[in-house]
Amino acid sequence: MKESATFHIIEREEWKKFNTDSITSLSSIELEELKGLNDQISITDVEDVYIPIVHILDTYLKNYEQLQDGKNKFLKKDIIHKPYIIGIAGSVAVGKSTTARLLQTMLSRVYKEKSVELITTDGFLYPNKLLLEKNIMNRKGFPESYDMNRLISFLGDVKNGKTSVVSPVYSHEYYDIIEGEEHVLEQPDILIVEGINVLQLPANQQIYISDFFDFSIFVDADAELIEKWYLQRFGLLLGTAFKQPGNYYSSYAEGDREEAFEMARGVWKTVNLENLKEFILPTKNRAELIIHKTENHYIDQILLKKY
Repeated sequence: MKESATFHIIEREEWKKFNTDSITSLSSIELEELKGLNDQISITDVEDVYIPIVHILDTYLKNYEQLQDGKNKFLKKDIIHKPYIIGIAGSVAVGKSTTARLLQTMLSRVYKEKSVELITTDGFLYPNKLLLEKNIMNRKGFPESYDMNRLISFLGDVKNGKTSVVSPVYSHEYYDIIEGEEHVLEQPDILIVEGINVLQLPANQQIYISDFFDFSIFVDADAELIEKWYLQRFGLLLGTAFKQPGNYYSSYAEGDREEAFEMARGVWKTVNLENLKEFILPTKNRAELIIHKTENHYIDQILLKKY
């Protein structure tokens, strides 16, 4: 096992040895329903990589529950329901959503008595109308395009055990917040928060998103690979979801395919790549665990924080 100053660097062949028979794997049908468009993941990946991740999460969760119990006894306070919150970060198209859904399913199976919920930070983007008013529509996805105060307030309410905590709903079909729709959380035992920005440190904030996390994961890959996956996914969407009436990108699905890809390459270069280099990648080492991917989304390394 290699080590850096702050991480254990564990090759896949070594990491998979931490799998035990105590956690049941998923079926091929279950996995197919969970994986994102163009995300390559197999039952072998679940067994080699994700079951050991659930094992280490179990260790952290038990320690968290013991610590909360000890604090309450020390302070002579009644027990307050405080969920265990897991943050999952990484670039657009790197496979965060698949990782989040997979862990939600596996944790729900391991902890049958606990409720495991998942939200994405997309719901905390400003509505397109407001982005246009602020003249930052071309910065959508950058830190300034999120209502960070609302996101921090939401996480604070969840962490402090409030009931019926509401979050906005984002539509990838319409590329906008859906007015009038809400997602309501009712005191989950475990909450997974997935988004490109969950480990960032926005300027002028006294409280950060990650202050509410008990464990965090960064899904990592070389930028050249992520660009390829982004364009592959875009091509698949051109022939499927983008064709639906009312879809934000329907005009590109109906028009010249090469012009559509030229637009997508421009978005990658001026938005996603810039955001990755300037704001997302610098947060990688703040995570407790890094999942590193190579060609075809193959996971070759796990980095686990030493301290």
